[in-house]
Amino acid sequence: MKIIDRTVGLGILLTTFFGVLVLSLILVLGNIFKELLDILINNPDVPITTVLSFMALVLPFSLTFTIPWGFLTALLLVFGRMSADNELIALKSNGVSVPRICVPAFALAVVLTLICFWINIEVAPRAEQAMTRAVVDIATSNPASLFRADEVVDKFPDRRVYVGKKDGNKLLNIIVFELNDEYVPKQMIYAKEGVLTTDPDNSSRLLLRLFNARFEQRDDKDPRDVSKIQQGIVMKEGVFPISLSKFFEEFQGSRRMSSYTLPELVDFLAKGAGNRRTEGIVELNKRFSASLACAAFVLIAVPLGITAHRKETSVGFALSLVIAFTYFFFIIMADTFRNNPSAYPAVLIWIPNVLFFALGSYLFSRLAKR
Repeated sequence: MKIIDRTVGLGILLTTFFGVLVLSLILVLGNIFKELLDILINNPDVPITTVLSFMALVLPFSLTFTIPWGFLTALLLVFGRMSADNELIALKSNGVSVPRICVPAFALAVVLTLICFWINIEVAPRAEQAMTRAVVDIATSNPASLFRADEVVDKFPDRRVYVGKKDGNKLLNIIVFELNDEYVPKQMIYAKEGVLTTDPDNSSRLLLRLFNARFEQRDDKDPRDVSKIQQGIVMKEGVFPISLSKFFEEFQGSRRMSSYTLPELVDFLAKGAGNRRTEGIVELNKRFSASLACAAFVLIAVPLGITAHRKETSVGFALSLVIAFTYFFFIIMADTFRNNPSAYPAVLIWIPNVLFFALGSYLFSRLAKR
């Protein structure tokens, strides 16, 4: 039996490893390359170490999907091949039951479930926190990377900046909107060109040096009334500070629930959580529900793999694609209702597991009785 366990277990483990590797390359590197290509073209001075670390921080998010999906693919391929080669018939004729053959698969399902749970509650949230800090690091090391041509930068809470063109570190055709507490423009500054640099005396802020700047002041009491706009002074050169501390506080203030570790999330809910309580409860349930994907997949993949009698990789991958898409589609759709308490999103998030465990248990019990 040790030989059977070793052969089945090693086959599933190796196939899972390669499956996770390939799926991570497809799901992660493709999207990362798409996002970073524009940054690298417009900001060639961004350190390559920053780019690589940013890519590494995205990997944990993909593993919550690729580990279960890779495991599912491995189960379909391994048991499909064993069924097609009549190995299962040979084992059963020697008195080895299907449940006994599947012991390595269930053992790996438990281990991978624990790994996914650890990634969901600790690794992925900390990676997202590090990504937030990485954005600030990029802004500090290369401030121009925050700005793109013909776009409005809304990453700063007290102002919006429009840049018409970029030429290296030089910004052209700039409009700066300074906002009041209600996010209504109270002053606008027009400049033909400007340069963005870090402040050598204060690393927590940037310096926007504008040339040929013209001011436009709105009425303090009624800033929405454009008829009360007053033309201000014209400056040949001026320096305007942009606080990075406010920039970082804005990220922290709008912190997503996915960036909370499990202890932080529990503590957040224990303190009341305010109007984000439902969102926090859904996120907590999502962590546990999504972590059970490997356990749900093993019950349904073994019977389907054996019944399919196919050892072709394309067939196994196609089956895994359909099953994984169905499972994660339910979770993603339930997650979209996290701000709608009347839809009971904390209950909806468990529907995929209930369906897959019920269907998988039924299929596996039928298989075991053959």
